[in-house]
Amino acid sequence: MVADEPTFARLMAAAQTGDKAAANVLLTEAGVWLERYFRRRVPPHQIDDLVQEVLIALHTKRATFDPARPFLPWLAAIARYRWVDHLRKVYKHDSKELMEDDAVEDSEEEVVLARVSLDRLFKHLPDKQAEAIEMVKIGGLSIREAADKTGQSESLVKVNIHRGLKKLAALVERAD
Repeated sequence: MVADEPTFARLMAAAQTGDKAAANVLLTEAGVWLERYFRRRVPPHQIDDLVQEVLIALHTKRATFDPARPFLPWLAAIARYRWVDHLRKVYKHDSKELMEDDAVEDSEEEVVLARVSLDRLFKHLPDKQAEAIEMVKIGGLSIREAADKTGQSESLVKVNIHRGLKKLAALVERAD
């Protein structure tokens, strides 16, 4: 049996009054509905855990359900909140693993070599272009901060960066 809105509403109303049989049927039918709901949203191996979390929430929050309102939107809201929480947990865990396990450690030697290579490339640029690229692209300053430090207008800093990067790209292409 696939329960519809009126059936769910009746089962929930009966479960709220303490009918254990209705509560069992409600949880079973809600579980089937939730499996379909999560099937398009998470990998198959995560469905059961999410369904169980929502069923537990359904059971603990059943007193907050208003029988005058539809049941399925209420259930869908709980499912959506649990799904979002699940995604946050999964992606937070994945990004933490990425940061811990896959991070490339820079050796001091590589940093020095990169700096020497940059300095060699910057010698081919006018001083204002090299300075603007250094401040904004490497140093992380904003255009406004770089303009204040160099005494140039913000537009001129942008132009210097653009022209300098274009010239650097041409130099690197010729070297290849």
